[in-house]
Amino acid sequence: MPPVLGAVLAGLLVSQVALLVSTVYLHRCLSHRALRLSPGVRAACRVLIWVSTGMQPRQWVAVHRKHHAFTDTERDPHSPLILGFSRVQFANALLYRKVARNPAAVARYARDLPADRWDRLLFDHAILGLGLGVGLFVVLFGWQLALVAAAVHATYYLLGGGAINAIGHRFGRRPFDNLATNNQWLAWLVVGEGLHNNHHAATTSSRFSLARGEVDPGWWCIKLLVRLRCATLRDTHAVPKALSAS
Repeated sequence: MPPVLGAVLAGLLVSQVALLVSTVYLHRCLSHRALRLSPGVRAACRVLIWVSTGMQPRQWVAVHRKHHAFTDTERDPHSPLILGFSRVQFANALLYRKVARNPAAVARYARDLPADRWDRLLFDHAILGLGLGVGLFVVLFGWQLALVAAAVHATYYLLGGGAINAIGHRFGRRPFDNLATNNQWLAWLVVGEGLHNNHHAATTSSRFSLARGEVDPGWWCIKLLVRLRCATLRDTHAVPKALSAS
């Protein structure tokens, strides 16, 4: 395998791991309490999200909960209907930071996730976490190919996150009565998050695939964790009434 191709594949793999941790840990577990993870899995997720994105979980949770509180209104942090598709798709990280760097917003929307001593020592230091992640790429590929792998990962992760919000509130199917949309092709690319209409219809469900033919790769991971007794579900039947009746 050509070294450059190996670096590209490594970047794509890391981005998929980061998206998986984001959807299972940051989104379904912390933001919506749809499942509980064992202490060991939570610790592993905490480290993985730190070295792959540098994000602070309580900030991510605050931004996402504010999105649900004010979906597609002027107070939504990243609504394409208000801010425009291109801005949300390509500058979603900047929109995220606007809320994440607001102590009052974080205190309000993530009051159940106060900083602990590990945050103060390690996880609140984004540059350190990202430096460790890039350092691993350097060890594996050398600095030149490490830059390729890091660039591929950053591009995929940032554009994927932007697409969840931009595409997921503009284009696709709306089987339930909310402004989010379902796009199965996007769900394949971002570990199930493309089934966004389903999620807004059943926010406490740890499963986003609610109808025949829908596939949620993030749910596969959760099922495995449950079988390994590393996770427990809050509600295995958190399905909207409209779907149950259909």
